[in-house]
Amino acid sequence: MRRHAIIFWTAITLAAIGLLVFLLDPGSRMRILIPLIIVAVVYVLYKFPPRRFNKRPKVKPSKRTAAKLAAAKNSTVRKSSPTAKRKQYPFQVIDGHKGKSDPSDDVPKYH
Repeated sequence: MRRHAIIFWTAITLAAIGLLVFLLDPGSRMRILIPLIIVAVVYVLYKFPPRRFNKRPKVKPSKRTAAKLAAAKNSTVRKSSPTAKRKQYPFQVIDGHKGKSDPSDDVPKYH
């Protein structure tokens, strides 16, 4: 683990030295300006895309599709109404005593 830390901090130190030398060189400022502008333009286009690329072609649904959508909408309204009957299952819930305190628990059942 210590070996990885030494390699990591050595790489960070060399990168910082290289960045300082790159920024202090008078000719390098122009070379860094173009990539920064490109990155900024790509970021702005990604964050705020032009409206012409956001538009999706509108497709008018056919009469058959519209009828299916209307039928599906009406059927979901009926199903969600409170008058719907509950399904009866042949099971019965039996109350357990786990976690409940009963005053007769203090008396042992058998002597």
